[in-house]
Parts: sequence; structure tokens; C-alpha cells
Amino acid sequence: MVRALVIGSAAALVATIAGAYFVPTLQRMGIGKAISEEGPQSHQAKAGTPTMGGLLVLAVVAVMTVPTNLFGHPEVLLPLGIMAAAAAVGFADDLLTLQGRERIGGHERSGLVVKALLGAGLGLVAGLVVYYSLDINYVFVPHYGAYDWGVVAIVIASVLVVAATTSSVAISDGLDGLLGGLLVFAFSAYGLIAATQGQGYLSVFCFTVVGALIGFLWFNAHPARVFLGESGALPLGAALATVALMTGWWLLLPVIGVVFVAEMAADLIQIGSFQLRGKRVLKMAPLHHHFELSGWQETQVVTRFWLVGLVGAFLGVALALTD
Repeated sequence: MVRALVIGSAAALVATIAGAYFVPTLQRMGIGKAISEEGPQSHQAKAGTPTMGGLLVLAVVAVMTVPTNLFGHPEVLLPLGIMAAAAAVGFADDLLTLQGRERIGGHERSGLVVKALLGAGLGLVAGLVVYYSLDINYVFVPHYGAYDWGVVAIVIASVLVVAATTSSVAISDGLDGLLGGLLVFAFSAYGLIAATQGQGYLSVFCFTVVGALIGFLWFNAHPARVFLGESGALPLGAALATVALMTGWWLLLPVIGVVFVAEMAADLIQIGSFQLRGKRVLKMAPLHHHFELSGWQETQVVTRFWLVGLVGAFLGVALALTD
């Protein structure tokens, strides 16, 4: 655990230093985010803010993992590989949301379908690797212990878990610092869980991600100088689900990621209500925009969502430690 925290701290320092050069580079390259006119009008001032900040996080995770955690622990290649595959799709999506280009909104139905399909495909791969290569064929249930599952059940669960997590994490991105902070809490929770189970390499990976996110948040704090983008949201969501599968505690994802669940549920309710009744339940989806239009300041929404996410992380770790 000490090693995981030290490496995580080093990752935070590296990400902060690298970000001081990376963010201005994005600005010089004109990697500015286009803001949808359908969103809150207050967000129009964010137009042109550099996006693809997730590449900074992923680069730091890779650079720190190879020398400190890869040798002797080939298992860490699974979350790294999942992140790389999702990052490629996220990068392509980000290119379509730059200023001056034809925009395809990440929260439109077509975007949600693509994210779900991506998650399902990655989940299939993760499930097969977890079962056959890592020999993880069990699921933990709080208080009741581990239950052995067959390959079919594991693969189906993996597809659903990765698809749902990837989509819900991507939906939760939209306010300065919101997603980055929530992911810090979620990966910290699973890092603690992995440490208690003797999965030291997985704990180190989780806290490496946490450190990289902390460095990114230095520049993403309100008013943000850079956005995470889909090149960060998609791979980090997929990696979080993969880590949950590797610990066997994926049933705790709805608790640890309670804000992600709320964001996804609100989006689905909004779409379903409009399709069936022609009426919208929320003032605007995703859920964080609803609270903005209800009178909350952006920083209030972020802080309060963080608090809910932190409580969920606490509760998730507590449930994992329940005898």
C-alpha cells in the first residue's frame, strides 16, 4: 500500500509538470472544444477551451506503469490495453467536436449507442481474459463471500459492466473538475480494495491513475484550462470497470460510482419520458445540467456531486471489508 501511494504521488507530480507544457501545446494547435448550443448558455464562454486532456492522464499512467509495475505483473496489461483501445475511439470522437468541424454530440443517441457498443466489445475481451488468463472466475457479494461463476456468466457480466460503466462515465463529463474528481474517488476505492486482497500490482495501477488525474485536475479546476474529452472519459471508464472485474467486486460499482449511475439513469429517464409521453422530466440532461438550470452554480454542482461520490466510495470500501 505504501508503494502504491508513493507511485501515485509521483504520478501526480509528473502529470502536473507535464501539463504545464501539454496544455499550452493544445492551445497552439487549436484543439479547441466546440460547445453545443443546446447546453446551458453559460457554457458558451467555454468554447475554444482545449480538449483531449485525457491524453495527458493516459500518457502519465503508461509512463509510470512500465518501469514501476509491469515487470513481474503482466496482468496490468489488461487495463492498459483496454484503456488504449477505448482511447483510440475517444480520440476520433474528440476530433468531431473541435471548433470549425462538423460536430457530433457525445450525448446524442448515436453517441450513446457507439459508447455502449464500444463498452460491450471491450467487456467481452476483458471477461475472456479475466476468466481464462487471470483465472478470476468468482464474484464477491458483501457479507456472503465469493461465488464461483462459469465462463458464460462472467462474460455476460463483463459485457454489461464495462458497457454500462463506460457510457455512464462519459455522460458524467461536462463540468469543470466533475468527472476527474469522481474518478479519483472511484479508483482510490478500488485501489484500497485491491490492496486488502493482496493485489498489490492492481492497487499500484489504481493509485497511478489517481495521481495522473490529480495532476490533470490542476488544470481542469474551474475555470478549466483544458477538458478531459472523450479520449479520457471513455478509456478511464473502461479501465474502472476492468479493475472492478479483476478485484471480483464489480457488484460494488453502482455504490462506488453512484453519481455515474444517477447520471445514466437520469439520461435514460429523460429520453424515455420524451419518447413515450412527449414530456421531459428534467430541465436538461445530463443530470448536472438540470441542477445548473435549477439555480446551482457550476462549482456548487461539482462540489456536491463530489461529496456524494466520496460517500459512495467510502460505503463501497466498507461493504468490501464486511465479513
